[in-house]
Amino acid sequence: MAQFFEVHPENPHPRLLKQAVALLEKGGVLAVPTDSSYALVCQLDDKAAADSLRRIRGVDDKHHLTLLCRDLSELANYARVDNWQFRLVKAATPGPYTFILEASKEVPRRLSHPSRKTIGLRVPEHKTLQDLLALLGAPLLATTLIPPGETDALNDAHEIRERFEHPLAGVIDAGACPLEPTTVVDLTSGEVEVIRQGRGSLARLGL
Repeated sequence: MAQFFEVHPENPHPRLLKQAVALLEKGGVLAVPTDSSYALVCQLDDKAAADSLRRIRGVDDKHHLTLLCRDLSELANYARVDNWQFRLVKAATPGPYTFILEASKEVPRRLSHPSRKTIGLRVPEHKTLQDLLALLGAPLLATTLIPPGETDALNDAHEIRERFEHPLAGVIDAGACPLEPTTVVDLTSGEVEVIRQGRGSLARLGL
């Protein structure tokens, strides 16, 4: 049964977030709020948790997962970033953007795209999630919380708890999130390719 953590969106209680971190460290998958929609997250280096995350989401190993990072310095540890890529990412960080980049050796091979060796990375602009990342001290592996067979992300923590009470270890409720997904930008071809236009403005990227 999923634990339910109700926190203030701008001033989440550290004690509750520490309890959520403990669930992650035990291999649990959590539903957490972001600056786009709710996401499923687990520890980066926990294969069993990553497999569970994919099962809950209903996707296979070809589905791009995303690393949620605290800041640009952390992002640079997990991706190979040229100067022009770094400038573009910096202009849109933090915010509702996911950047597809070449994965570094720090990313387990099973988590990068199997044919392209790429990974999605982003720095979210959400106080509760940033505090959770800081307490964990590492990026989180994430995917948008879209139920299997559906097209829309979930936005209400109580509905998420009801629908995923057994496979999830916990749900963090910091109020409703936006329902628009992130803007996804692929930077691996030497130019900017917009894969999905979402909540993040293209103007912020100079496009």
